[in-house]
Amino acid sequence: MTGLFITIEGPDGAGKSSLVQKLIPAIESMIDCPLVVTREPGGSEIAEEIREILLNPAHTAMDPRTEALLLAASRRQHVVEKILPALSRGEIVLCDRFVDSSVAYQGQARGIGMEKVLSINEFAIEGLTPDITLYLDVEAEVGLERIKDKNSNRTQDRLEMEAITFHEEVRNAYQMMIEKEPERFVVIDAAKSQDSVFDAAKKALESAIQDFKKNE
Repeated sequence: MTGLFITIEGPDGAGKSSLVQKLIPAIESMIDCPLVVTREPGGSEIAEEIREILLNPAHTAMDPRTEALLLAASRRQHVVEKILPALSRGEIVLCDRFVDSSVAYQGQARGIGMEKVLSINEFAIEGLTPDITLYLDVEAEVGLERIKDKNSNRTQDRLEMEAITFHEEVRNAYQMMIEKEPERFVVIDAAKSQDSVFDAAKKALESAIQDFKKNE
């Protein structure tokens, strides 16, 4: 039996983590199988330790390719330890970020090359692709202002500290990926209210989950 793999993507400040929390009870009310909620980088013990290295604000000397390789290593551990076992049991996996994030952040914004970063990750995931990806779209300036307002008492992580041009390139990369795979992505205007974003996400997932149930 194969489960359903849902990912949520978007630039920093798009509201992904907040949406995930609101979607948990909504999804659980639609299904009769377990829901596994996870995130990247991280999601398993070893992967979470790599996350700490990646996002540490003190690690400004980290080379872009080192960053990309660490993310792929973290993802590999997460996939084999948590995601694949859940999907093989016929469960639904809801993941905050996946490969698309690496392609956008390291491939495009870091200038490594989207195809190169995708290749590194193909080695790590061995063909695993989300069934549906909710992309929360927001302009870089808006997203960064949200982070500043929300986390005024918290130190920004290493990626959030990047210049606005970096975050603009992240958004450009997502738009390019959406053009290539319009059937997988559901684009949601994250500049709207949280209720509007939630309603759009829930509607998209209702359709995906209905299809999943038909094929069980």
